[in-house]
Amino acid sequence: MSDDHKHRARIFLHRGDLIPARSAWEAAVANERAANNQRELSDSLGNLGNTCALMHDFETAERCYREVLGIQRTERNQHAIAHTLVNLGNLHIGVNHPEKARPYYLEALDLLRKLKDDRALGILYNNLALQEAREGQWEQAVTSFKLALDYHRVVGNEEGLAVTYSQLGKCFLDQGDLTNAERCLNNASEHYIKLGNEPAEAAVLRLLATIYETRHDRVSARRCLERTVALDLRYQLSEFQQDSARLAALTDPS
Repeated sequence: MSDDHKHRARIFLHRGDLIPARSAWEAAVANERAANNQRELSDSLGNLGNTCALMHDFETAERCYREVLGIQRTERNQHAIAHTLVNLGNLHIGVNHPEKARPYYLEALDLLRKLKDDRALGILYNNLALQEAREGQWEQAVTSFKLALDYHRVVGNEEGLAVTYSQLGKCFLDQGDLTNAERCLNNASEHYIKLGNEPAEAAVLRLLATIYETRHDRVSARRCLERTVALDLRYQLSEFQQDSARLAALTDPS
């Protein structure tokens, strides 16, 4: 019966139907509590927490993750503990309490280093860097972003490289370091092209256009925005009007 509930929950999640997905996970959790199946209960509670987080019910999500963490600590599943700690950290970021997220991230870092989980370390360092950038800790943020890039390279995480280069470029741009911002954003653009992720490429091109506008390099800015507007049209992106207005201003000879 519990497996049926979990199967239904995954189908609903795949469709984006969060309310029935949540109900199905709750039913699975109830069955596993009754059967006292701690390992399966941990898995279903984690999925219930993920679903609640997607629904912005952060209080319930945190309650689920904390119970999961208790089970995992009892079973001494270090890998699972690390990932639940990351989920708890992400949850506090989601509710704008970054100071509560950091201890979870740091404990997870210690575990993931011991486990040599390079893929997870790349993602986690990126999360830490974003938190540090939000708090204006630029030097720490740059260091964390660069560590994330190192780990992404080790495992060949192309998506991770694209995202991290993009966010590091934005970090440099926010500091007014246009040279490093341009270098990182060009790297991000190349990775997104390789991945075939054109909407993400458009987001990077908007930032590159800002750099060139700041430098009064109208030719380069126009080239970026021409490509961006073409992608806006192809994917019906919401930024079309704004990008078109920026391009028009650069094209206007006056």
